[in-house]
Amino acid sequence: MKARLLSPLYVFIAVLLTVCIPSIKAQDTETTSASTFSFSDINYSLFAGGSIIFFPHDNGIYSDPMHILPSPGIGLRMEFSEVFSAEATLDLYFATYGYSDFLGRAVPMSWENRTAFVWGNLLSIQAVRRIDFNETLGLRIFGGLGFDLRMVFRAPDLHPLDPLEEIDRQTKLVSEYFWGGGRWFLPVVGTGLDINLNEKIRLGLDLRAWIPLYALMGDEDLSDWEGWRFGIGFRVLFLSGIKKELP
Repeated sequence: MKARLLSPLYVFIAVLLTVCIPSIKAQDTETTSASTFSFSDINYSLFAGGSIIFFPHDNGIYSDPMHILPSPGIGLRMEFSEVFSAEATLDLYFATYGYSDFLGRAVPMSWENRTAFVWGNLLSIQAVRRIDFNETLGLRIFGGLGFDLRMVFRAPDLHPLDPLEEIDRQTKLVSEYFWGGGRWFLPVVGTGLDINLNEKIRLGLDLRAWIPLYALMGDEDLSDWEGWRFGIGFRVLFLSGIKKELP
C-alpha cells in the first residue's frame, strides 16, 4: 500500500520540477543580463486566508473519527520574477487528542473523550511557479518544506471526577509522539487558482497536501493515511507594491 501511495507523489514531484526549473533558469538569465542583482529587486506581498484541513486517520475502534478543522492562515510572498516566487505560510488549527496504549500512538478524539488539547502551527516554505492564462486568471503549482509545530496541553474544562494523573500521562505521551521520529516534518505540495481583481488585490483558491515522510518511509505499523493532511482554502493577496529598499 505504501508503494501505491508513493507513486502519485513521485509523479507530482516530477511535474513540480518540470514547471519550476525552467522558471528558475529564466530568472537566472534575467539576473545575469542585469549588471548586478539586489534584494531590492524582490517584490514582497502579504496574504491572509482560511482553509479546511482534513486529517484522514483510520484507527478503527481505538479513536474517534478523523478531524476536519477550520484553519486561519497568513503568509509572505517574495516575487523574483513574473513566473517564479517563494512563499512562507503559517496555518493554525486546534484539535483534541488522546493516547492509545494499544496502538502506541496519539489518536484523534472528540471533545467528550479528549485528554490533550493541541495547538497546531503548520509552517511551510515553498517555491511557486505561476502560469498566467490571461490578465485575470492564473495557475500556481508549488511545493516545499512543511513543519507541524504542535503545542500540547492538558485538555481544558475537564470533569471534576476525571482522573488527572492518567490525563497528564496521556498528554505527555501525545506530545512525545508528535515531536518524536520526525513526525513534525511534513513536506507540502499543492496547486492554486488566482483571480486578479485589480492592481492591488488578488484572490486565490488552494489545494494542498502535507506528506508524512515518517509514515511512508518508517517501520511503524500505521494505517494507510496516517499523518496525511489535505487542505482546501482561499487567500487574499495584497499587491500593495511592498518593496524592500536596500542601499
